[in-house]
Amino acid sequence: MKNNKFETQCVHEGQLKDTLYKGAISPLYMATAYSYEETDRYPRYFNTPNQVGLAEKIAALEGAERGLIFGSGMAAISTALLAFLKKGDHVVLQNDLYGGTTNLVVEHFENYGIEYSFTEGLSAHDFEAKIQANTKVLYVESPSNPLMKIVDLEAIAQLAKNNSLVSMIDNTFASPVNQNPIAFGIDIVLHSATKYLGGHSDILAGAVACSSAHMEKIFAVAKSLGGNLSDLSIWLLERSIKTLSIRVRQQNENALTLASYLEQHHAIEKVHYPGLSSHPDHSLAKKQMKGFTGMMSFALKANIHRTTFEKSLKIIQPVVSLAGVESTITIPAITSHKLLTPEGRKKQGITDQLVRFSVGIEHVEDLINDLNQALEGAANEG
Repeated sequence: MKNNKFETQCVHEGQLKDTLYKGAISPLYMATAYSYEETDRYPRYFNTPNQVGLAEKIAALEGAERGLIFGSGMAAISTALLAFLKKGDHVVLQNDLYGGTTNLVVEHFENYGIEYSFTEGLSAHDFEAKIQANTKVLYVESPSNPLMKIVDLEAIAQLAKNNSLVSMIDNTFASPVNQNPIAFGIDIVLHSATKYLGGHSDILAGAVACSSAHMEKIFAVAKSLGGNLSDLSIWLLERSIKTLSIRVRQQNENALTLASYLEQHHAIEKVHYPGLSSHPDHSLAKKQMKGFTGMMSFALKANIHRTTFEKSLKIIQPVVSLAGVESTITIPAITSHKLLTPEGRKKQGITDQLVRFSVGIEHVEDLINDLNQALEGAANEG
């Protein structure tokens, strides 16, 4: 199966065979108790039939040797980091990350005796400048949440190898459709599978993909922390990934059209989308991404009443989370990055007027009309 094209892998890789009734989809095994005489199968060991099948699918889509499925994106991220960091170790992280990841590091790593540094910029030189004698991990996110900054994956991977470090990336915003970091030398790929992999705003999950050697270390920590996912959710996630390719490619197409439209709108201060030629990392994004994702963010001009804009939308929904088939917005300052201090948000460039936009699969003209009527109404009030 791994020699098949990506679209075929989305549908068939890791699918369990219904040998009893010959059904066309994976059967669901809900047991939490299995015989111990022939196997050590146990849900917390990530090895029930549905868990194993989905892990194979995730690994295939990312070009990895192994995959592992978790109960949330943060469960995947925290487990992977703790697998390679112990008391006295140091990690270098980029300065533009999902707020939950930043909060994990800032609020909890000191309790474990783990040291950390955030970069000043996002170049390999910025990461190199923060490497210490006790550094063990380089951690990146590209495109970043919510400002859509792009990191040079090949340069980071090479820097890690030159210094015998482990490189990790949160690949959530890109999805395996648009970016496969292992192909550029990155060691460990992380996903909030709640987002594009799930794609329907009804599953909470996380995923890790990497080599067998790295996975052994992650699994050793994972089985103790107990962050596995229920088999019902595993089954639903496997079902959802079957349409991953067609969903994301439509979202890519819609997002590029909408980003171009918003960039010219009088109510918009700035659009952050790597598919635009005006994006400072556009050339790098073209080099390492197959598509520019359905995610973007844009800053409303000061005279635009943000709350009025949110409440005036008729199709696009103001909700937490992202990457569903429906278009949604959120305000990072009061949601994904709420846990950061005002100074921390300001340093990252996250203002109260910044809107994160997750583009869905609706007809793009309907989305343009919805944005325009909401922006015009908010401008009149502002």
